[in-house]
Amino acid sequence: MRLTRFTDLALRVLMRLAVEQADLPTTRDVAATMQVPYTHTAKVVAKLQHLGLVEARRGRGGGLALTSAGRAASVGGVVRELEGAGDVVDCEGSAPCPLRSACVLRGALRRAQEAFFAALDPLTVNDLVAAPTGPLLLGISGGSPGGAERP
Repeated sequence: MRLTRFTDLALRVLMRLAVEQADLPTTRDVAATMQVPYTHTAKVVAKLQHLGLVEARRGRGGGLALTSAGRAASVGGVVRELEGAGDVVDCEGSAPCPLRSACVLRGALRRAQEAFFAALDPLTVNDLVAAPTGPLLLGISGGSPGGAERP
């Protein structure tokens, strides 16, 4: 199973926001830190905001913040939500596979996909930023470990 770039970026944005301890970064700041285009980051942030994982504050002192639901979110749940419930292979597409009615592979791939998600289920966003990842992210983002923790 391979994650889409959208899901990969979403997880990295959540991780970046999970270590932020002082100023609220803007979408532009996060895009620069993650070295990805602003437009892609803006789409990801909009989806994460829609899911209630990220809060975007406008105006002076505004920026992005991880919500408490975002901190506690299951990585497996986030990946499921962003990747969708589709099968690993498209057996029913525009040219349906002639083996689809009796195929053992389709069921095995579906079970493998669920095992992939299940392996991610116990991890939370907070778990992803435990040492050694969190301190590295702080260094990349220019944050300082002495800031106040956000709820």
